Amino acid sequence: MRLNACTRSFRRSLMAACICAVGFGLGVQSARAVTIHWVTVGDPGNTADTTGDPNPAGAVADAFQIMKYEWTNSQYVDFLNTVDASGTNPNSVYNASMDSSVRGGISFTFGSASGSKYAAKSNMGDKPVNFVTWFDAARVSNWLFNGSTGTSSTETGAYTLNNATSGNAPAVNSGATFYVPTEDQWYKAAYYKGGNTNAGYWDYATQSDTAPTAVTSGTTGIGSAGSTGNFANYNTTADWNGQVGNATTVGTNGGASAYAAFDMSGNLYELNDLTGAAGSSRGLRGGNVVNTAFFLSTSYRNTTAPSFENGVTGFRLAAVAVPEPSTWVMGAVGLACGGWQMFCRRKRA
Repeated sequence: MRLNACTRSFRRSLMAACICAVGFGLGVQSARAVTIHWVTVGDPGNTADTTGDPNPAGAVADAFQIMKYEWTNSQYVDFLNTVDASGTNPNSVYNASMDSSVRGGISFTFGSASGSKYAAKSNMGDKPVNFVTWFDAARVSNWLFNGSTGTSSTETGAYTLNNATSGNAPAVNSGATFYVPTEDQWYKAAYYKGGNTNAGYWDYATQSDTAPTAVTSGTTGIGSAGSTGNFANYNTTADWNGQVGNATTVGTNGGASAYAAFDMSGNLYELNDLTGAAGSSRGLRGGNVVNTAFFLSTSYRNTTAPSFENGVTGFRLAAVAVPEPSTWVMGAVGLACGGWQMFCRRKRA
């Protein structure tokens, strides 16, 4: 059967819409330059934990998404080469310790071509990025919010930064789609058992009340535990690249939280936004490669200046929740149908 132009156009639009919808439903977002895996933290309106620090903690009114893994060196390289193609380092988004420190994972070569001056070091691309501040994480949020292109603003969107690199952190803006998670969001994604609104909390982000076994690693920094079991990278046991205790490949250090987020106990400290209000401090949770088990648990929290950065601190971002896959498909189909009808009417006019 021969199809007319309108029918062929509709079928192409419908197929593209469905592919787009399925992509979002799988929790993988390709923001042009960078691919991010997301997990949904559901059970909105869950009860708070009253046994950890702070007390209460973990109650979140709405569903949201959080990165399945910590933000990696490769992802940060994509960000750097996109927003700083010429290598001028605006707003100090690159810390030279990423290159000079053995723990750092990103090199800089000024003589390289525009858009390729930053590169992940050998065996470091899949390790979590370190030597980053809260301001860096906020700029990545803005970059994603604005489309993650070379012309995307890093100064407005989720946060209004006005080129600040120190001082107080601004509040998250209304309508932010990507952002640094609040402490309650981070706590829930890590420790809440899930399944209903009164499920309770684990002590560790490996779905366990028992301290995880510390992982070791091979010469390339892959954790010894794989992606299952009560393990974590802490207590200076993952020794590689000449370091006693070092960050390891994300997702290779034992089992995930109940919402399928990995390495929320151990590997690197992760920044959080506390309540999301403006302030002189931001939160740290989850422990790191040199900490003991206590620092990985619900019982420990820390705060730091938004400009603080070191070799054992990184971040993961949160995002607004997306509809169920079927909702995405129906919405996409509706858009495709509407566009097809308009196209056909114009052709017939």
